[in-house]
Amino acid sequence: MTNRSRYYIQIQDLAHARGAQAALSYDGAGPNDFAAALQEALRSPLLFQRWRALQPDPDDVDERLGLTDQLASVSAKAVDLHTEVEVVSSLPMSIVRQRLNWLIGAQWQLHDVRPA
Repeated sequence: MTNRSRYYIQIQDLAHARGAQAALSYDGAGPNDFAAALQEALRSPLLFQRWRALQPDPDDVDERLGLTDQLASVSAKAVDLHTEVEVVSSLPMSIVRQRLNWLIGAQWQLHDVRPA
């Protein structure tokens, strides 16, 4: 049985949160768009494959960095002046962090992790 975790994340300024590489960066309009983009990044290898293609030696990239979770779910909502994101996944935080950084850079903060 796979261990699933619930990650609670906060983004202070989603409207301006972007990753360092435009080819990988989130370019949506709000919490629902971001939730869909992150969910796709966790479920599908496409974002990882685009990142790997940008590396100096794509064949040398560790395939474990491309782990996905077909059952990952993401929800996001605007609260006051920030966005609250909830991720449920079997992926380790290191992979969730990687995908968040590709999409929105360091514009997020993990607040809690609980068993799902």
